[in-house]
Amino acid sequence: MCLFQYADDPEPEEQVPAGPLYVPVRPGCTAEVAIRLFRTPLGARTAVGFTSPERLTELLGTDQSWIRLSEHALRGVAAPLGVLALTVDPTFTAPPVTAVDGHRAPATPTAVRAA
Repeated sequence: MCLFQYADDPEPEEQVPAGPLYVPVRPGCTAEVAIRLFRTPLGARTAVGFTSPERLTELLGTDQSWIRLSEHALRGVAAPLGVLALTVDPTFTAPPVTAVDGHRAPATPTAVRAA
């Protein structure tokens, strides 16, 4: 816990919860869905949530399914998968890596890309 509080501190020591998030999902085996995990530019896996459905569809398209979860619930779902990072409202994604002439194309560094 921080003993001092500074109003102009750009990175507070204690994070404030993000509130209800719109989380991208993909179809599961039956009626369930699975959260989509993404990667940071350094390759670490991260859960992603958006503060509005408009931000989600702007970045991932109108066909992207989503569910609403609290930050705590999203972290709880991602933690057993070994994913501790959470990115809220990412601003950039890159398309998945595709094969070129039978060879795998090199990964492009991005802010957040689909895993």
